Formats: sequence, C-alpha cells, structure tokens
Amino acid sequence: MKINDLFNILHNSLEYKNNGKKISLKDMANSFGISMRTYQDWKLGRAKPQAASIVMKMLGRLDDDEIIRTVRKINKLEEV
Repeated sequence: MKINDLFNILHNSLEYKNNGKKISLKDMANSFGISMRTYQDWKLGRAKPQAASIVMKMLGRLDDDEIIRTVRKINKLEEV
C-alpha cells in the first residue's frame, strides 16, 4: 500500500466520523499542526513521510484491542 493511500483512507474515515461532512485539506492540516502544502503532498503522494509506513506496519502487527489501547495512549500523550 502506498503512503498516500493511507492518508486518503484516514482522511475519509475522519470525514465519515464528522457525519460525512467534508474536511478541507487546510482544516485537516491545521488540526495536526502542519502546513496545508505538506498535508496535500502526503495525500497526493508527492512526499512520503518515512515514519508513516512503519507506524502503520507496527499497528498492523497488533490485535484490534491492542491497537485501540495503543492509539488511546498516544492520544493521551498529545494532550499533555
């Protein structure tokens, strides 16, 4: 799977969670503290953040409940 496929799947999932309302590239980028250009390049496959594919492969080795527990732990670190 290509990195841009991952970003497109995640973007679509977040839009679905947002009651199907579209989320602009700018709004998505702002919510993660990156430039819109960077986010756009990731979604279009023009740039490939190296860590993204490794993180997804690592999560893919976990069971479903371990993925949820791990992601929640990561989100708590972001809140601090």
